[in-house]
This record gives sequence, structure tokens and C-alpha cells, in this order.
Amino acid sequence: MTVESWHNAALALRLLAVDPAGLGGAVIRMRASPDRDALLATFRPALPVRKLPITISDEQLFGGIDLSATLASSQVIENKSYFQETCIAQVPMAERCPPALAAKLSQLADQSLTQGFLLIDEGIEPDERTPDTLADRCAFHLAPEGRKPPVPAGTPPSVPAGTEVSTADAVVQLTLLAARFGITSLRAPTLALRTARAHAEIMNRAHLTDTDLEVAASLVYPHRATVVPEDDTPDDPPPPPPAEQDDCPRGDSDENDALPDGDILIDAVKSLLPKNLLDGLVPAGTTRTSQGSGAGQKRTSNRRGRPLPSRPGRLDGASRIDLIATLRAAAPWQPLRRQQQPDRAGLLITPADIRLKRYAEHSDRLLVFCVDASGSAAVSRLGEAKGAIELLLAEAYASRDHVTLISFRGTEAETLLPPTRSLVQTKRRLSALPGGGGTPLAAGLQTAMLTALQNRSKGLTPTVVMITDGRANIALDGTANRAQAGADATQVATALRGQGVAALVIDMSNRPQPALQALATTLDAPYIALPRADAHKLTGAVTAALDG
Repeated sequence: MTVESWHNAALALRLLAVDPAGLGGAVIRMRASPDRDALLATFRPALPVRKLPITISDEQLFGGIDLSATLASSQVIENKSYFQETCIAQVPMAERCPPALAAKLSQLADQSLTQGFLLIDEGIEPDERTPDTLADRCAFHLAPEGRKPPVPAGTPPSVPAGTEVSTADAVVQLTLLAARFGITSLRAPTLALRTARAHAEIMNRAHLTDTDLEVAASLVYPHRATVVPEDDTPDDPPPPPPAEQDDCPRGDSDENDALPDGDILIDAVKSLLPKNLLDGLVPAGTTRTSQGSGAGQKRTSNRRGRPLPSRPGRLDGASRIDLIATLRAAAPWQPLRRQQQPDRAGLLITPADIRLKRYAEHSDRLLVFCVDASGSAAVSRLGEAKGAIELLLAEAYASRDHVTLISFRGTEAETLLPPTRSLVQTKRRLSALPGGGGTPLAAGLQTAMLTALQNRSKGLTPTVVMITDGRANIALDGTANRAQAGADATQVATALRGQGVAALVIDMSNRPQPALQALATTLDAPYIALPRADAHKLTGAVTAALDG
């Protein structure tokens, strides 16, 4: 499978070089490595390949009037648009492409103003991927497995030409095949037809064959499939009567016979379907049963954990009995019980002998970042606070922890990002975090507490990371009352500590604030002053808070 995936990737890039504008492009999901460089080196189109950064501005993308040059020369001088010079756009880190840029590039592609894309996707998590609007316009999705195999010596084996297929029959076959795999977009069979034509061209054929259709289907359809078709044809279908064979001319078959004999195209696509194709179709928080019927409920804990010594207990239908420990507890009492009940045979076990299995259950951890985005914080050290959060994010990402982001400013707190493991999404929301307004510290603590308790009921272990300058001036009722705001913050902090939620307080003010030190004491949490905090101290503090 590894060799086949690399062969398909090289073939797809070769086809893309033939018709980059018609095929739209390719998504290459690989981390930076010599193997990826070697794969990209095989792409030799006639057009130049230019990098398109995801930070490109509208003036650079669409062009427009160069105001400074126009004013200096008293003549209208326009900037060139990115696609004014014909090229293939290579987009690095396509998984971080903003939705607005993806929509603009898709619009340019629909207007035939582009000549194809190479979207380099370096995402790790399933939700870190190229925007669907761009990926759907690219014919190929390449994710070679393992290391690149060495190029075999000698002449590559020849591919049989196959049976000639008319364009009309090819359209019908590819469209029906897309429907069988749950592909609803009409763009897919169109790209598959162009792929088949490109394959026929590199094979020096002027007409399409069933081999071209098979190659096109195996390259375009697997990553778009949403269902796996069942084999509904009998094993040994009876042959038609000789009279029907003679009277039925070739090419007049009905819709059921539109696919080749033996469903060759379906088998070709099935063999390349992703292993986790159906995982993304399961609703969040459920598990698919082995029979495929229904879904399981959420578990209280994420992992069963290591075994602990068994304990006495009653069978309630949910706990598991420790048979060995139960027999060991009942064995010393057998002679005495035999004297009391001589009529009973076998082991005599009473409810007091029952021992139940126990496990040390370890749930996933959740970092609840509660960030002060008020005006006072923005004036002081909001930028450095974002840098501190990124240090903590790196620690959380290495530990595979969940992260949620809450900001408070004005008169209320807002959840910017629900619990996720996506480092890319968290950094994106954090970089766009504005500053200004009052400091509703109590509202931020209250939202963080509710978020922590809600996710703890789902099996996560939350830790609240409070990052603020401590200048609370907005009370819980939304009024501007500094004294009441401080009292509300202390009250909520006391409730948070009473719930047993771990916390960490980072002082982002220019000078350490005694009020924040008192808040950390109320929370029973470590206190760190940001001006004297380095990466080692920050990561050590969050690790201690998580493990505590």
C-alpha cells in the first residue's frame, strides 16, 4: 500500500502538469521532509510555480491603484494582481488558510483566472486541514504513506490500453460511480473526466479507454467518498439468452449496465478508500457499534486505566466482579459454612465475599484560558500575555491536552473557542483577540468556572489559567463599581476553589499587583508575575498545576 500511494501521488502530479487549470490542483498532506521535497521535484509543469502566502493582502491578490506612486508621479499607477502573470500557485501551510482567502481564491478559480493550486497541508489533527472550498476544486488529495520507496531500475511496466469508451459513456459511468460512493458534487465527475483525458494524453492515445476511467476514479474519488457501496450483484449471474445477445447492439445498454462488468471502477475506488472514512460521519460523543446499528453514550471517563486492588461491594449490573479475589475471600469460611449447611453442594459464597474490580481512571486534561482583554490590559502587556499563552499552548499540545479560550472585557465574558486540541485554531483566535473596555474579572471567573464544571462532568480534568492585570472595575451585574467588582471576584474565586478546580494566576501588569496575589491565595493557585516569568517558569508552573 505504501508503494502504491507513492505511485499514485507521482502519477497525479504528472497528470496535473498536463492540465493544471482543468484539474484545479492538488492537496498534498505531508509534513516538511526530504520525501516531500522529492515528490514536489517530480512536478514539472510548463507554467512557473509561485508561492502564495496565506498572509497575502487584497492589493497583492487583486491588484489596484498604487496610491503613493500615483501621487508621486501624478499619473495613475496600478499594482499587478498575483494572477496577472500566468502561474501555478503553491500555498504553504494551507491548513491555516483563512476562510476569507479561501473564498477569494475559490472565486478566482471559478472565473478561470487561476491556473491551478498546489496546497501544502501540514496539519496533524483531523480538523487541521485545507478549507473545503479550496480542496473541492482540486482534483487530487495526496497523502503518501511511509517513506518514499526507491525508484526501481529498468523500464516501467506498460499499462494495457483497454477497451475504447466514448465520451458520453465515460460521463455516464463516472457520474453513476460518484453517486454510488455518496459524492453529491458535480465537480467530482467533471474533474475525473479531465483526469481520464490527461491520462490518455500521456499514454499517447487520442481516445478514452476503460483503463483511463479506472485511473481517474482511483485518483479523484477515494478522498471524496462518504459511503462504501455494498456488493449487490449475484456471484454467478445467469448468462442472457443467445437471442438477446444477438439482438442487443453494443452501446444500447440500460442504466444498470452502465458500469463495466464486475464493477471494476467500484473495486478500484474501494481499494484506495481512507481507513477512517466513516469516522468523521459519527456524531461527536458517540461510538459506532460493531454491527453498525445505533450509537453508544458518552463515557464518564476517557480511559479505563490501570487495575487497583479490588474492594467489597454489591453487584449493581455496572461493576465487574473480581472472581479470584471473591474465591480467595470465601475459601477460609468453607469448612464452617459446610457444617452449617451440609445439604448444599459446591462452594458456599455469601454477599460479603463479593469483590469488585477497580481501575485508576485517567481522564483527559483541559486548560481553560481566561484572558483579560480590557482596556487596561491592552495598554499594559496584552501582547506579552499572548506570547505567554503560546508558551503554555506548546506545553498543552505536547501533552495532548484540550484547550478552551475565554476572554472578558466590557461588561461580560465570552467563550471564543470551545474545548479543542487544535493548536492552529487556538492561535488563530488568540491573534485576533481585540482589547478595550472595562475589566469584568468576576464575569471571567464565573464563565471559566461554569466551563470547567461542565467539562468535568464529561470526564475532563479542568485547570483554569487566569491571565489579567487585576484591575477589576465591573461587577457581576454590569455596573461600574470597583469595590463591588473586587468583592464579586473574591466570591467567585472562593466558589471555584470550593469546587476543587485547579487554577493558575498570571499577573500581566507592569508591576505585580497585591490584589492578584490575594486572588491567587483565595484560589489556592500558583501566582506568576509576567515581567519576571520566563519560558521555563511558565511551563513548570502549568505542569505543576496540571499534575497537582
